[in-house]
Amino acid sequence: MPLISTTPMLEKARADKHGIVAFNVHSFDSIFWVLEAAAELRSPVIVQTTVGTVKQLGAKNIVQVVTAASEYYDIPTGLHLDHCTDLEVIKEAIHAGYTSVMIDASMHSFEKNVERTKKVIDLAKSLGVNIEAELGKVGGVEDDIVVNEEDAQKAVPIECKQFVDSTGVPTLAPAIGTAHGIYKGKPNIDFNRIAEIAKIVDVPLVLHGGSAVPDEDVRRCVALGMAKVNVSTELKNAYSEAIRNHFATEPESLDPRAYLQKAKDAAKEIAKSKIRMVDSENKVIPSFV
Repeated sequence: MPLISTTPMLEKARADKHGIVAFNVHSFDSIFWVLEAAAELRSPVIVQTTVGTVKQLGAKNIVQVVTAASEYYDIPTGLHLDHCTDLEVIKEAIHAGYTSVMIDASMHSFEKNVERTKKVIDLAKSLGVNIEAELGKVGGVEDDIVVNEEDAQKAVPIECKQFVDSTGVPTLAPAIGTAHGIYKGKPNIDFNRIAEIAKIVDVPLVLHGGSAVPDEDVRRCVALGMAKVNVSTELKNAYSEAIRNHFATEPESLDPRAYLQKAKDAAKEIAKSKIRMVDSENKVIPSFV
């Protein structure tokens, strides 16, 4: 199955009150176990890469591998560039075949954010590429974008409506109290703010910082209108910890097939649990196939 735009996928998810998980991948092998997990649960899925991963693996190479995996597993798959501030990298991803891109201008003024987002929309929307933008500032670290806890700012609902009306952006990531990475304590999610935003903004909303958020909190976010849920750190940690445990218990076992299989199995179980969490299991429908 060829890669598809995430716009109709996420619009249907919001209408049906379920979510779609966007999994950050950091290597070519992780693309296949993410798709394998989705295929086993018959779930649409979004493969997501940071700018750092694009620079390491190459946009064209990533598109070719994700396309091959999507065709092999026959699952509706979108490919998203996450948290990009560089218009040239966005152009590179679009030309390579990405079906979704995020322009992150949330560190700028509202007016500058609108201006930069509109530039990407003018470039990408006519091609059927989904565009995601952010309002407010999600705390934590995403590649080289660092937002300290004291600098994190929640999105203002009326500004979200003004932003969508001004730009026509098809998906919006409002900062609502989550953070990138693993939380030191319980995340302080502002559910009332999500409800206010969803009431006046009719595009699918995106939950950043979905790793280690309690399942019941994510489900509540999805029910309120968060159609896309980003997961990265939990996958990366499970994969790495499985390799570390392998060498701690079997230091002489140096066959990559042995320790990479353990890493794959551990991360794949996390992926499947996240798919079930947002209720996208068995959501592959004829219009996507």
